[in-house]
Amino acid sequence: MTFCLYPTAICVAGYSSDKNEILELLLPLKLFTDDNQGLCAERDFKVVHGGFSDGSIHCLKHIPGTRYIIVAIDYVTSFCCHELSSSNCCFLLRCVVTNDGFNSNLQVWDLGGEDCDVIKRTGVLQLKSASSDKGVKIAPGLTGDPCVLHGSQISDIQLTELTSGKPLYSLGKDIPDLLSSLQFVSGSVFLACACNGDLYVGDTRNPSGLQNNPAGGREGVHWCMGVKTDLSSSDPSSCSVARLSSACQVVVSDLRDLRAPLFQAQLHVQRKTTSDDFMKVTWAPALDNCLAVSGFDGMVRIYDTASWRPELMEFQPLFIHRGHMMSDDQFDTSSAVVTTHVWHPSRPRTVLSAAVDGSVHVWDWVDKATASC
Repeated sequence: MTFCLYPTAICVAGYSSDKNEILELLLPLKLFTDDNQGLCAERDFKVVHGGFSDGSIHCLKHIPGTRYIIVAIDYVTSFCCHELSSSNCCFLLRCVVTNDGFNSNLQVWDLGGEDCDVIKRTGVLQLKSASSDKGVKIAPGLTGDPCVLHGSQISDIQLTELTSGKPLYSLGKDIPDLLSSLQFVSGSVFLACACNGDLYVGDTRNPSGLQNNPAGGREGVHWCMGVKTDLSSSDPSSCSVARLSSACQVVVSDLRDLRAPLFQAQLHVQRKTTSDDFMKVTWAPALDNCLAVSGFDGMVRIYDTASWRPELMEFQPLFIHRGHMMSDDQFDTSSAVVTTHVWHPSRPRTVLSAAVDGSVHVWDWVDKATASC
């Protein structure tokens, strides 16, 4: 299942091969009550808008200006969040873009409003991709007209205007490496992470200016990335990049020198799945040095990178969320796998996560080392 989150709601969608629901759910009111309030009747998600998709929804991204965070649940694969901007056109405030994971087509959805409770597909962008059977990665544009950066491998990365389907940027280089992650770090500069761990820095103003930063990692290891950006800064080099490998290794660097790690860590994780599709690493948007890792088993692990070093060492997490393991009907912890997670944009220690059984959790975590008795 896929979902998107904004400060008070999420959008969820199914990933099965048959017809799937796409729903907008209000977050539990309990999440926003005073910490000292004892009783709160509203502890569950509430459906406010809904619709159906004829196929699976593997990747779901919102158009900038909405207050949604996008997630996948049945097989949750992505989360993102942005604040509402009054400068955006009305028809964009409720718009998300999806991909089914099997071709390069992009679906555009209207999530509805106060006068309509139906989520409708309003358009399809039929795009060509050299590896369309793998689906595509999507990164929404941050400025200007509504557009999305997308691709399944480095060579077919393209920026497309949503309203017209017109290509605004294409790479034009023969680099067949498969994409695992794609994200803007400023209005025009983007980062692309290949499955082999190589990082590419591109600029939509300069199609020939792609920079390659080889990872130098082991063969057969799958990598993904998480980027922490400061959108208020005009300098893209202020962002931090964390790469997560299928060998449970995290390497952190920044745009000043992506080849040299600032610090790295070996995670003590026993993998419960052979799939690399669910690997996810994300930075806390409102906390310094904290990141979350999931996709190896039924847990979400929180780490503090402040103590990490340039030398590869093993570090223990600050906190582990095990709730999805306990929610499995048969209590078979070997079958529980977290498929995605996302940080709440304004509550520093609140995280949402989903698992293969379709469960969605919203939870707070506490650093026991600094918590008062």
